[in-house]
Amino acid sequence: MIKNFKKLTNIDLMGIAENFGKPVYVYDSEKIASQYKLLKSAFADVTNLRINYATKALSNLSILKFMRNLGAGLDTVSIQEVQLGLAAGFDPQAIIYTPNGVSLNEIEEVAKMGVQINIDNLSLLEQFGTRHPKTPVCIRINPHVMAGGNSNISVGHIDSKFGISIHQIPHLLRIVENTAMKINGIHMHTGSDILDVDVFLHAAEILFDTAKHFKNLEFLDFGSGFKVPYFNNDIETNIEELGEKLSSRFTEFCANYGSELQLIFEPGKFLVSKAGHFITQVNVVKQTTSTIFAQVDSGFNHLIRPMLYGSHHHIENLSNPNGKERFYSVVGYICETDTFASNRKIAEITEGNLLVFRNCGAYCFSMSSNYNSRYRPAEVLWYKGKGHLIRKRETFDDILQNQVELEF
Repeated sequence: MIKNFKKLTNIDLMGIAENFGKPVYVYDSEKIASQYKLLKSAFADVTNLRINYATKALSNLSILKFMRNLGAGLDTVSIQEVQLGLAAGFDPQAIIYTPNGVSLNEIEEVAKMGVQINIDNLSLLEQFGTRHPKTPVCIRINPHVMAGGNSNISVGHIDSKFGISIHQIPHLLRIVENTAMKINGIHMHTGSDILDVDVFLHAAEILFDTAKHFKNLEFLDFGSGFKVPYFNNDIETNIEELGEKLSSRFTEFCANYGSELQLIFEPGKFLVSKAGHFITQVNVVKQTTSTIFAQVDSGFNHLIRPMLYGSHHHIENLSNPNGKERFYSVVGYICETDTFASNRKIAEITEGNLLVFRNCGAYCFSMSSNYNSRYRPAEVLWYKGKGHLIRKRETFDDILQNQVELEF
């Protein structure tokens, strides 16, 4: 954990907005490090533990390098994320590739890079096993467990496109036998924002039952999905309780299996969500017959989670933190309904004020776009008591880049 450096404050956030412009994403490296340490500590009783950071949550190269320095591995879902991981200095063996719906060609290209392959459907498993029986493969199962804070992020239920159904295990075993391929790991991921520890434990039993069918496993990957709090007094996954209960059960399974396997988690949101702050400026305060709108210089082109998932992000007025509280609907400048918050109690807002959205480290910038031909914002990492630019704000040249102009 980073020590003896100035902690990030609201005054610092205002200074960063002044220095690097608005809107801007700011990530607190100390918070990332403390979350990593918390997860490691919760599973301290597991001899062979690895935490693979979920690249898709926040894929900035400097963030990946910081994760590598913490000791994390990498969870990736595309060949491009694998390439980012390698560019960040990760050893190929520290990277697992867990795609969905990709071509056999992409899987083969990634396999050449030396990373761990994870396959989640029988068709590609058979094709890859036939052509590359000596390449170790992990299998992603679908445990048929409905879990997660939103239907869009629940991925382990019976109607999900992800994973090989546990009811297809006999077919899976025939493919493995017929191809003589090497299976070295079993993986599952049930969803995101899972609160109930018992849900994890129930899914774990399904994973253990599946693992018993394979004789030479090296690891079990339990995915992630830990719920983080989005506002004061919000509930979250009890990591300490999960660590105590799952560690005990995992150790027991390994003893019965006859081998000390590696336990893997692949957190994204848990590691970076609370570390992220998104700063915007209020362009207009607009009062209608029923609502006061605070219209900011951003929209779902920068932060789509409230519109896509209905996610709650705590919003504070950095410019007037002690002002009288009023109710506002905070909206963006995109020509769609891009409402960040409805009837939210915030310290009195005037035009030009800076608002900060909390818990914006995960699936925020990484899901941004150029919709309405708007620029993506800058990203700043608070590291060793200073703000460091880790991605420049886009310019008009970025909008035109890769376009091929025809003359008429």
